[in-house]
Amino acid sequence: MKRTENVELTVLCLIHKENEYLLQDRVKADWKGFTLPGGHVEQGESIVDAIVREMKEETGLTILNPKLCGVKQFPIEGGRYLVFLFTANEFSGELLSSEEGSMHWVSREELENVNLVSDFHDLLKVMLDDNLSEFQYVIEDDKWKAVLK
Repeated sequence: MKRTENVELTVLCLIHKENEYLLQDRVKADWKGFTLPGGHVEQGESIVDAIVREMKEETGLTILNPKLCGVKQFPIEGGRYLVFLFTANEFSGELLSSEEGSMHWVSREELENVNLVSDFHDLLKVMLDDNLSEFQYVIEDDKWKAVLK
């Protein structure tokens, strides 16, 4: 068995304050709907530097003390897509939107009233439950299945 594989590295962050989450109304067709902001880790960039940079680019906010809270992964052609999951409740700056989508503070109670991406609740569960740390998609019988660990 081969011990190495191609990996695409990305980051997502749950920025929150009191009872609200900062969500992006994402416009790209591959993961359209309200979700967490994030993006790719650049070659040679640290994972923490990537989440700080991506949040600044997509939200206008500078996050402080981001906390790694889990990973999400799924198979891609020739390898694996790996997402480092962070939370942050300390930030500064002015909220802005980007070409990725518009940014919105959404209360926990209002989550059911917005068009969330299909796996949002599983993603949130992994990020907020101290007993979980991994969200993995596996393919079984030609169907994608979410496994939380």
